[in-house]
Amino acid sequence: MRGRVITADAFTLGEVGEAIADTRAWQITHLDVELGKETIKELAFKKHMLGSLSVCLPVTAVNQVGDVITLSKSLLELKSLPECKVE
Repeated sequence: MRGRVITADAFTLGEVGEAIADTRAWQITHLDVELGKETIKELAFKKHMLGSLSVCLPVTAVNQVGDVITLSKSLLELKSLPECKVE
C-alpha cells in the first residue's frame, strides 16, 4: 500500500508505508507515513542516521483516498504527530 499523502494546504507529507489496524475492532486506525526530507525539516523532526522517519497518522485526518491521499488537516495542524516506532 504505497500512496502519496497531501495535507489540506497542499504540502506533500510523504508516502504511506503501511496501515495500522486494531485487530479486535477490525478497523484501520492509523497510517504509517514515511516523511519526505522537506517534511522532516518543516515539522522539526530529527532524522535517524540510517533509515527513514515515519509518523502515525490517524485515519480521522484523511479526507479522500485515491491515487493520492488528501488530508483534512494542514501541515501546521499535524506538528504533534507521534513517530511510528519500529517493533
